[in-house]
Amino acid sequence: MAAENAASLRHMAFFVLCALATAWLWQASPALAAKAATPSSSAPPVPAATAAAHVSTQARRDFAKILIAGAREEVARRPWYRSAYYSGGFPPENEGVCTDLIWRAFTFAGYDLKRALDADIKKNKPAYPRAARPDPNIDFRRVPNQTVFFRRHAAALTTRIDTANLNAWQPGDIVVFANPDHIAIVSDKRNQDGIPLLLHNQGPFATEGDDFMAWYARGIVAHFRFTP
Repeated sequence: MAAENAASLRHMAFFVLCALATAWLWQASPALAAKAATPSSSAPPVPAATAAAHVSTQARRDFAKILIAGAREEVARRPWYRSAYYSGGFPPENEGVCTDLIWRAFTFAGYDLKRALDADIKKNKPAYPRAARPDPNIDFRRVPNQTVFFRRHAAALTTRIDTANLNAWQPGDIVVFANPDHIAIVSDKRNQDGIPLLLHNQGPFATEGDDFMAWYARGIVAHFRFTP
């Protein structure tokens, strides 16, 4: 009789333990399922460097679009090419040279190139050979000074252009030519060979034209891509 009672108690204890285990699993399963369904627990996060690079690339493209729009506004205004010294630094809107198209396009895009360049000259005079005696009335309008500024604050890219590397020349890029000193903005338009047009003032007034290769023959000093 005692043996039968002991066996009954063991069976009862076994059933109680099973019931408790079943109840625990029932309560825990929704939480476990929810945890398994959480995206962050199964998919790795986007690397910070990749996300930053995407933002940087998009920011550059957005800036380039506005920069080109500003350069086209200069072309539409058709300022005559006239090189002169102006008290206060800024020429009349109906006058200008190649560097004026650059800073005016930057102004249109919300970037004060004159202010930035003047400040950089003040802090780093040895870097600017054409600004031994800083003069805010003219320094920001000199090709060598703009070249130094972009070399210090923009990405320097290839100075070669051919059918194999046309993608290296993107809309909004800055290109500096030699013989004589000249600076231009790369357009988002291309000719039938894929060569980009140039937005610049080479005289008699500002234009957007298919003359990249003519200037390329004179020599390219530098090629920049700027992101504020």
